[in-house]
Amino acid sequence: MKLRWKLVEEMIAHAQNNLPNEACGILAGTGEEILAFYPATNAEHSPIRYTIEPQELLRIFREVESKGWEVRGIFHSHPVTEAYPSPTDVRLAFYPEALYFILSLRDPLQPVLRAFWIVDGDVREEPLKIL
Repeated sequence: MKLRWKLVEEMIAHAQNNLPNEACGILAGTGEEILAFYPATNAEHSPIRYTIEPQELLRIFREVESKGWEVRGIFHSHPVTEAYPSPTDVRLAFYPEALYFILSLRDPLQPVLRAFWIVDGDVREEPLKIL
């Protein structure tokens, strides 16, 4: 999956602005390229869980559709743990057609972004190409 460094910077800023809680959002694009990051509000206000408010999610989905794009990824941060799906992340992965992007801020000076396919409890990492 390809994405521009500018979008990675937006995800890092969103995650840092939401500390100590998890941040979340949606990534959209076409084919193998991510074209936009839609930051969202974590309705859980929690350092260990996230939920995007349903009305906000609907608004984002409509905007993505209006541009002829697809939802390509679901983003959230891990403020103090590694960039790997937690058991809760795996259990609540309801979109098998989307990549799950996880940004770790465990080392605030070196954020780590990774992406995973999560299908029926199976976790497989997808290489990212940052342009």
